[in-house]
Amino acid sequence: MVSPLLADLFESHRAHLLSVAYRLTGSAGDAEDAVQESWLRMAGVHQSEIDDLRAWLTSEVARICLDHLRAAVVRRKNYVGQWLPEPIVTGSGPGPLDHVVRDPECRMAAMVALEALTPPQRVALILHDGLGLPFAEIAGILDSAPDSAEQAAAEARTAVAGAPEAVVDDVHDLVVQRFLAALTTGDAAVVAATLHPEASFTGDAGGTVETALEVVAGADTIARLALGLWRRHLAEQALELGSATVNGQAGLVLTDPNSPFGRPVRVLGFTVREEKIWAAYDFANVAKLSGARLR
Repeated sequence: MVSPLLADLFESHRAHLLSVAYRLTGSAGDAEDAVQESWLRMAGVHQSEIDDLRAWLTSEVARICLDHLRAAVVRRKNYVGQWLPEPIVTGSGPGPLDHVVRDPECRMAAMVALEALTPPQRVALILHDGLGLPFAEIAGILDSAPDSAEQAAAEARTAVAGAPEAVVDDVHDLVVQRFLAALTTGDAAVVAATLHPEASFTGDAGGTVETALEVVAGADTIARLALGLWRRHLAEQALELGSATVNGQAGLVLTDPNSPFGRPVRVLGFTVREEKIWAAYDFANVAKLSGARLR
């Protein structure tokens, strides 16, 4: 049985654990499951066996998340189209996942970069570079030699180096507002002017609804694609457009007005670079919107 004191201590670490688990798995649902499982594991261990609760819980969460990552590799082999991390979508009021997206490392460009890593690379990078864990301890989690863990982190560091840092919120908000205003004109040239010359559009629907199956590049092509999706969803499907934060910065959500829960059926997230949209992410698979908590 867990003492009230230990339960309170666990709760004091929950925000940290959720943030680590989300970065490790790229899934709000998996992150919450991992944190809950770490609580159950803690309940089965005598308190005298835990010297540093935060460090112990972090290691346990990492082990659990590694299992989730390995299972995700299998799921991705049969996944239709592109695979994006699950977004954390929050409304204007306080939400249970708000503390996670306060971490700049959870911005969408950084999360997308992590998805390209192998499970060992992702674990090694986040635990060492993000949390400062020694490679000897990380090797124990990965069941590998310390040199292998160090090499995995180095490979991961190189792979994610190209991801741009998030711009300040005011700049991000202004750029997204310009993009939205351009969409309302219905003019592809006006939309293209809000996009970075190296802009990309990535859709993740898992074959459930229409989106681009491959990553689309180029401002003109993306502008035409965005306008097509805009017309179909707002006019033909009568979905409602709203604003929300997507991984801590401004994004767009489409909701079904007939839904009693107010959950988005589609989410658009963005990365901004040089005051233009550098990347747009179309989250269209509702099964991967467990982190959308608008109410």
